[in-house]
Amino acid sequence: MPSISTFATSGLIVLLLVVPSAARNKNSTETFGAGLTVNVPAIESEVLQAVQDVVADGIIQGSKEYNKDEYISGAEAAESTKVFPKWEGPGRVFYKVRQNALDPRNFKDGGDSGMLAVRYVVQQGDGKNTILKIDAVYVDDMHHRAHPSNGSVESAEYAAIQDHIATMHLQKQRAVEEEGHRKQEVAAKELESKRKEQERDAARTQTRHENLQQYVERLRREAERKIKSPGAQLKSAPFRSASGIFSLAAGERVVILINTAYWYGVETEAGQHGWIHRSQLELVP
Repeated sequence: MPSISTFATSGLIVLLLVVPSAARNKNSTETFGAGLTVNVPAIESEVLQAVQDVVADGIIQGSKEYNKDEYISGAEAAESTKVFPKWEGPGRVFYKVRQNALDPRNFKDGGDSGMLAVRYVVQQGDGKNTILKIDAVYVDDMHHRAHPSNGSVESAEYAAIQDHIATMHLQKQRAVEEEGHRKQEVAAKELESKRKEQERDAARTQTRHENLQQYVERLRREAERKIKSPGAQLKSAPFRSASGIFSLAAGERVVILINTAYWYGVETEAGQHGWIHRSQLELVP
């Protein structure tokens, strides 16, 4: 009789994509006890957080009790379980356990009632990728035999982890965009305040050869640029990936309000505000 450690420690390398259980059942042949080893395209801290969230969700995906549910609920996080031997390898290990699982699906020769456990091992990768190992085993209460998974549980649990990682990436991207908008608004307010102060100074120091209107017009000409070629995009933020507000025509003039290393915050002749890359502007003759 195969030991529990045999089922728990064997591994199948899967890169980036989880192979669906249907693909494993080709020619009606199932692979039991292979587990899942995935090179996840995410940093270790993100994978750890996603695994902890999935371990705590109380659900074991990819299996059912008597085919009556879409998944098995009532699972709990655990620091260890007798279903698996003590983990001696590198990385951090997590467990999710369901007691008294009734005849769970997708386990070899399963039946009766027993303990269903999933083990997750997060290992350091190359900095941009993280190694994740998932194994699922069912042990019946009557004979204490280990019944390995056909991979459905591991694949479904990894899919849930992927969803959590995708959500984290989306939240980070939104935070970056919001911070960019906030900085844009602050810079615009500061620039507007500075410009008004310069106008007040100009009014106080104008000479007999240059009145206030002439001074403001000169400042405006110094801050003016024109579009080099048609189709230049006015962006909502100083990033190439930012959404475009609209396209500008060649020769159209804009006034620089914010000056950065690569981007200008500008105002169009129509009064629109946005960002445009320096390479798309040229001096007004």
